[in-house]
Amino acid sequence: MIYDYLVVGSGLFGATFAYEATRRGKTCLVVEQRGHVGGNIYCECRDGINIHRYGAHIFHTSMRPVWDYICGFAEMNHFINSPVANYKGELYNLPFNMNTFNKMWGVVTPREAQEMIERQRAEISGEPRNLEEQAISLVGRDIYEKLVKGYTEKQWGRPCTELPAFIIRRLPVRFTYDNNYFSDPYQGIPKGGYNGIIEKMLEKCDVELNTDFNADREALRRRAKKVVYTGPLDAYFDGCCGPLQYRSLRFETRRMDTPNYQGVAVMNYTDRETPYTRVIEHKHFEFGDQPVTWVTWEYPEEWKPGAEPYYPINDEKNQRTFAAYQELARKEKGVLFGGRLAEYKYYDMDKTIASALALARKEFG
Repeated sequence: MIYDYLVVGSGLFGATFAYEATRRGKTCLVVEQRGHVGGNIYCECRDGINIHRYGAHIFHTSMRPVWDYICGFAEMNHFINSPVANYKGELYNLPFNMNTFNKMWGVVTPREAQEMIERQRAEISGEPRNLEEQAISLVGRDIYEKLVKGYTEKQWGRPCTELPAFIIRRLPVRFTYDNNYFSDPYQGIPKGGYNGIIEKMLEKCDVELNTDFNADREALRRRAKKVVYTGPLDAYFDGCCGPLQYRSLRFETRRMDTPNYQGVAVMNYTDRETPYTRVIEHKHFEFGDQPVTWVTWEYPEEWKPGAEPYYPINDEKNQRTFAAYQELARKEKGVLFGGRLAEYKYYDMDKTIASALALARKEFG
């Protein structure tokens, strides 16, 4: 059988495109390198708790059509992301808001908080030369030292003074007592986890797991009229323009014999000495009342071949390399490229869906 589309990758981008194709009567074969579908939003259910296998995924968007679209596949709960920052045992609310400022300085009014930040921002004059100066120019030194510096250095694996300023273009600051991390009007977690969404999207597709497209590219391409490729762009072209660099993550997940380990879904550890950046207690995403809990410690790591690529390092060198691959991709006949890895871009889930829908509209009219 010759399929209309071979979709490489069963994450949110590939699954959304495949769904749009099959609902228009097209045939799709989806090949997935992992042993499960769903990409990084895949969940494992243990003790009735949906564990976000590849880190916390909280759906949020300001795009009503995308919210309505995802709600067509799952009922969303009313989870609001209100993470807590832990700096050497001191706990602060995120995003930076009046609760944060009251704990940091004892200020009570927005005016007091604004004046404190303005005084501290003044130490940076001129254009910030690195991430440290950029952050201080936005939120002042106290917040930078306790809540930005260590976390960022762990995440990127190098000192803030060696990181480019553009990595932090802005830092959300709110002069209200509001711990809702996102400003988007639509937010939640699908009841029962994300797997059901992907399964519904792919129910009219043929799916082959444990299949590395780039290891058998020509044979797989012959099985379809067109390819939708969502993997790393440099891997598709065998690294001919050099490697694209990423940061990776390592997860340690444990069952804890307690009904409530940390009292919040996400706690960020912002000092440099603690080796992990976040601790995720999964049951809180769905307001679970199980007698046990599952907890994940998230460790940033340097990316190496064979590791999962999570965060693209979008510095000038990598952007030049990516531009060279983009030029090759434009010349590739019968292949559509899209998604986080193929576009070398960090995508929130709503932007991933919007991008896949845009590609489908372009392809099908």
